Amino acid sequence: MALISCCFDSGFELPELFDTFVQKCTDPGCCCGCCSALRPRYKRLVDNIFPVNPEDGLVKSNMEKLTFYSLSSPDKLDRIGEYLYQKASKDINRKRYRFVEIAMEAMDILLQACHAQTTLNLFVESFLRMVQKLLEDSNPTLQILATNSFVKFANINEDTPSYHRRYDFFISKFSSMCHGNNDNVELRDNIRLAGIKGLQGVIRKTVSDDLVENIWEKQHMEKIVPSLLFNMQSGDLTPVEDATQVTPPILAEEVLRELVGRASFGHIRSVLKPLLTHLDRHELWVPNTFAIHTFRIVMISIQPQYSYTVVETLMQHLDNNFKSSPKTRTSLAVVLSKIIAIAAGESVGPSALDIINNLLTHLRTSVGTTTEITPEESQYQEALINALGEFANHHPDYQKIEIMLFIMNTVPDLTKKSKGDQMLQNILLKSLLKVGTQYNTVSFEKAFPASFLQPLLKMARAPHDPTRIIVMKIFQALLDRHQNEKVLSTVSVKPYTALSQEPPSRSDIIFTHKYGANIMQALIDSMALSDKVDSLISSYNTAALLLVEMACGETVQEFLLFILGIQQVAATAEDLDDLHKCSLHVIAIALLTLAARVTGINNLLEYAQKIIEARKEDATHFLPPIIEHNKKSAATKFNLNLPHLSIDKIALAECLQNAGMDFNRLQSGMPYTLNQKDNPSHRHSWVESVSNQMTQRNSSTDLTAYNGDNDSVSSSPGVAKKALAPEYTVDAMKRYLTEPSEAVKKEMQEKQKQIVRAFRESNFEELMKRTEPKHDVLQNRLNDLFNSLALDNKTTQNVNNNNNQDKPIYETYFPELFYY
Repeated sequence: MALISCCFDSGFELPELFDTFVQKCTDPGCCCGCCSALRPRYKRLVDNIFPVNPEDGLVKSNMEKLTFYSLSSPDKLDRIGEYLYQKASKDINRKRYRFVEIAMEAMDILLQACHAQTTLNLFVESFLRMVQKLLEDSNPTLQILATNSFVKFANINEDTPSYHRRYDFFISKFSSMCHGNNDNVELRDNIRLAGIKGLQGVIRKTVSDDLVENIWEKQHMEKIVPSLLFNMQSGDLTPVEDATQVTPPILAEEVLRELVGRASFGHIRSVLKPLLTHLDRHELWVPNTFAIHTFRIVMISIQPQYSYTVVETLMQHLDNNFKSSPKTRTSLAVVLSKIIAIAAGESVGPSALDIINNLLTHLRTSVGTTTEITPEESQYQEALINALGEFANHHPDYQKIEIMLFIMNTVPDLTKKSKGDQMLQNILLKSLLKVGTQYNTVSFEKAFPASFLQPLLKMARAPHDPTRIIVMKIFQALLDRHQNEKVLSTVSVKPYTALSQEPPSRSDIIFTHKYGANIMQALIDSMALSDKVDSLISSYNTAALLLVEMACGETVQEFLLFILGIQQVAATAEDLDDLHKCSLHVIAIALLTLAARVTGINNLLEYAQKIIEARKEDATHFLPPIIEHNKKSAATKFNLNLPHLSIDKIALAECLQNAGMDFNRLQSGMPYTLNQKDNPSHRHSWVESVSNQMTQRNSSTDLTAYNGDNDSVSSSPGVAKKALAPEYTVDAMKRYLTEPSEAVKKEMQEKQKQIVRAFRESNFEELMKRTEPKHDVLQNRLNDLFNSLALDNKTTQNVNNNNNQDKPIYETYFPELFYY
C-alpha cells in the first residue's frame, strides 16, 4: 500500500481526469497538495461534500462544515450557490445524475439553514437556476427532485422582498408536467403530482408577495387553471375512502380551493374566465356533472362577499351562449341553479333583484327567440325557473314578497293576446309560483299586500286557461298553511278525512273582511270563464283552501254569499252551456258542505245533506264529480230548471239564526255578481263616514243612537245597507201588529180611485173650492215658526261668540263625542 497517493493513479479518461484532479487534490495525502492552497476555501468546502463514490451520498460531516461557514460568512452564499450550480450543470451534461442529486440536496440544506440571512436573495438566484436546469432535463427523476426543492423554497417566508424575480418558466414547466402522458401509469401520476405541487408552490410564493410578478395575469391563469381542471376531470368525483392516498385529482382540487380562496375581488374573474373556457373547449357542459362539482368547489372556497361575482360571471357566460344548443344552455342553467343558493345569503337589496332581473331576462329571451317551445327549450326554461326558486328560497320572507312583486310587475299586460305574450305570461307566472312555494305564510295580510294582490286578481281573470291555472296554484301555495292542497284537489261532498285545520287569527279575520270579497269575486269570474275540468278544479281547490284557512263564525256569512254567487252565475248567465252550469252547481254544493264542516254549524250541514239527498234522486248531474266535456256529455240534455234543488238564501239565514249566530249580513247582502269591481287598495275612510254623519245628525244626538253595525255594513263591499226602523218601542210594535187588513186596504184603494175620478171629471170651480187652503191659519203658523227660529239663531250666535274662542276644535266639529 502506497504511503503517498496521486491523482493520476486512477484510470479516468482525460475529460474526467481534470475534474477528479481538482477534487482529489484537496486531500492532504495527495502529492498535489500544493494545488489545494490555490483554491478558495468555499470551493474546497463544497468539493468536500461530494464522496468519491456517488452511491455513498452526501458527506454529512463536511456538509455541516459548509453550513457553518455559510452562516459565518453570509456574503459567500452567492458564490457557494453559483459554484454548486456549475458543478451540477457539468454533472447533468455528463449524465452523472447521482452527483446532481447530492448538489441539489446541499442546496436545500443551505436554503433551510440560511433563510433568515439578508443576502439570501443572491443565493436564491443560483438555487432557482439549478432548479430550472433540472427541470429542463428530460429525466423525470430530476424533474421531480427539482419540483420538491422548489416546494421547500416556496414554503419559506422571506423577510426581504425580491423585485426582479420571475416565475414564467416555472409556471409553464409545472403546467406541462400536469399534462404528463407517460406510458408508465405510476410514473405519469408522480410527474403530474410534481407539477401540481409546483403550481401550488408558485401560487404560495407569489400571492403572499405583492412585489413579485402578478400571478393573476391572464397568461398565467390560462396555464394554471386548465392544468388543475385537467387533473380533476381525470379522477372519480365520488368521495375516496382512503383519504391518506394523495392522487392528482385530489391534489388538484386542493390547489384550486387554495387558489380561489386567495383571490381578491379584482382577481376572481381571472380564475373564472379560463375555467369557463376550459369547460367550453372540452365540451364539459353536457353532461354537467363535472361542471357542477367544479363550481361548487369555487363557491365553497371563495370569500363569501365575492360569491355574487361567480353568479354574475356565469350569467354573462349564459348570455354569450344564447346561440348555443338548448342542451348546453340547459346545463349552464342547471349549474347556475345548483350554486346560486350559496350566493343568495350574501346578496341583499339591489343585488338580489339584479340576479332576479337577469334570470327573467334570460326567460324573456328564450321565449322571444323561439316561435314554438321545443322540449329542449322547455327544459332550459325550467332550469332557469329552478335557479330563480333556489335563489329566492335562501332569502327571508319579506324579501320573497319583494321578489314576487318584482316578477309580477314584469308580466305582460293581459290585453296582449298574442301567442308569444301568452307564453311569456305563463313562464313568468311559473317563476312567480316557484318563489311562492318557497314562502312560508304566517299572516295573509303580509303574504297578500294590496300592491301584489290586485294584479294577481287581474291575472285570475285571464282568458287563457293555462295562465289562470298557474295563478290558482300561486294562490294555493300562499294560502295552504296546513298542507291541505292535495287533500282538497278533488271536488267532493264527502268528509275530507286528512284535513288539517286551525282557527283563523284575528288578523286573518280582518283580512277576510277587507279583501275576501275581492278574492271570491275573482274566483267566481275564473269559474265562469271556462268549462274545462282542470280549470274548474283548480279554482275549487283555491276556494276550498280559502274557506278552510279563513272560515269561522265571524266570516261564514262572507263564504255563504260567495257560494250563492256561484249558484247565481249558474242560474242567470246566458253565455254558459248546460254542462258548465252543472259544474258550477256541483262546486257550490261541495263548498257549502265543506263550509258547514269547517265551521261546525250542524244546522247548516243538515241543510246541505237534505239538498244532496234530493239531488241524488232528481238531479245527479248537480253532484260531484264534475262531468268531463266530451261528445257523450255534449249530446246529453240536462234539466237545469230545478229551483227546489238550489241552495236557498233564506234557509241559510235560518240555519245561522238557529245556531245562535249573526245572519243579518246574509239576509240583507246580495250574492257576489260578475259586475262587481276589484279595488283592494280602496277602503272607506272613518273620517269621511263620521263627517257625513255629522252633517246629517243634530249635534245634540245621544251617543247611544250610534249603530256600529250599520256603519260596518256600509263599508263592506257588495252589500246593501239594511234599512232599520227609526225606533223600537211598544207603541211601534203595536202599530206593526195592527196593520190594516185586506178589506181596509181595498177600501183605501177605492177612496183613492174616487179622488182620481173627481179630479178628472169635476170642473175648475169645484176643484178650487175643494182645494182652497185656510190662508189665515197657515200664515199665522208660519209666522210663529220664523220668529222662533230667528230668536234661536241670535241666542246661539251670542253663546258661540263667548265660548268658541276657548273651545278645542275637536269639540266644535264632534260635539256629540264629548259629554261630561
